[in-house]
Amino acid sequence: MNFSKVDSRIVALAMAQLADAVANSFLIVVMPLYIADPQIGGATFGLSDAAITGIILSAFGLTNFIVQPLAGRLSDRLGKRKIFIFSGLLLIAGFNVSYLLADNYLGILVIRIMQAASAALTIVGSIALVSELSPKDALGQNMGVYNSFRQVGFGAGPLLAGALISGGPYALFGGFEVTGFELSFYGAGIAGIISATMVGILVQDPENIEPANREESGIRVFAERPGQWLDPIFTLGLASLFMASCIALFSPIETIVNEHLGQGSFLFGVEFAAFIGTQALIQPFIGGFSDTYGHRRFIVLGLIGLVPATIIQGLVATPGQMIAIRLVQGLSAAMVFAPALALASDMTEEGKSGSQLSILTVSFALGISFGQFVSGFLVQFGYFVPFGAGALFAAIAAVLVYTQVDDDSKSRNINQDRAPEKFTSVEPDTLESS
Repeated sequence: MNFSKVDSRIVALAMAQLADAVANSFLIVVMPLYIADPQIGGATFGLSDAAITGIILSAFGLTNFIVQPLAGRLSDRLGKRKIFIFSGLLLIAGFNVSYLLADNYLGILVIRIMQAASAALTIVGSIALVSELSPKDALGQNMGVYNSFRQVGFGAGPLLAGALISGGPYALFGGFEVTGFELSFYGAGIAGIISATMVGILVQDPENIEPANREESGIRVFAERPGQWLDPIFTLGLASLFMASCIALFSPIETIVNEHLGQGSFLFGVEFAAFIGTQALIQPFIGGFSDTYGHRRFIVLGLIGLVPATIIQGLVATPGQMIAIRLVQGLSAAMVFAPALALASDMTEEGKSGSQLSILTVSFALGISFGQFVSGFLVQFGYFVPFGAGALFAAIAAVLVYTQVDDDSKSRNINQDRAPEKFTSVEPDTLESS
């Protein structure tokens, strides 16, 4: 496959986001264990550890739901992306370490909310920048490359975190001793600083981006064409919400999964990484194929594939079986991520990438929170119940995309009035100079 249409600045941004993804994914494994640790206390109002964990983890997406659209619109109005990415990464690094200062559930919840607000700045700036630097005929490939680097970080983080938690405490220089939790949070903070530094040095805003002058956000809910109810970008946002809910139900019930399969935190990290690693390996290729054969086709097939892949997770009885089916689920999800962002990017209006693409990113974040929240509560009705709910979410998403989003050629014709030519990316023969 030809990668000559991948902008070098997107690769630089992706490498920077890899370090931040390692930091964030540390918390996927560490947070449920940290919340359940005896040193963390506070009022639970009769809720179980799994329910408390679901609430705290879901706060991330709920905060993103509020902050991302505002940050996206402000980014469009200013015509700036880099400053949002850089400042968000620095703030995230600080909040990663600050978890060590909290010894109660409320403190962890407040830090989680502040961390989510910081992440919102980074997310909207990054996705808009990738969209604006990508040629129209390689949107899927560029989105795939960007997501692939991030997924490598998300896959490596849980493995490292699981190993650190299992192997602590650690003796450092001078007789100083740290627990696995402490080393994990310190490491996440350092990774965030590295990521911000890379963005500051290697990433630049497009030279030809213009601030959006119009006050309206450009976000539509209902379709402007006969025969369909919902706007296609909004529909892709809803599909992202349901898909994210499907794939997010695994982490809040970590301790229950471990007990059910007779495993420890390291194997859970392997299972989590199996899902992420599959996406990291194949997303650039899936994105490139979707540029050629149609983004919508890949999205629908991927969502359909998530249904059995999620159901089977609730039926397997060994860690090996769970790892295998997580690989399959990762393949299905990879067919959705990059093509969905590419299809939405292809339909965005000029100068409004921040606000319009935030529909997908905020929906995904909200879906993660919803899935984590629902999983923490549904598991009390049976181990299989959260996985059955996740399969239902994926099925709903498939129906939405199939019925409310036209195939790519029709979408381009219908939306020409609302989707002027994208910002021109650096041509392949000038990549090295950029």
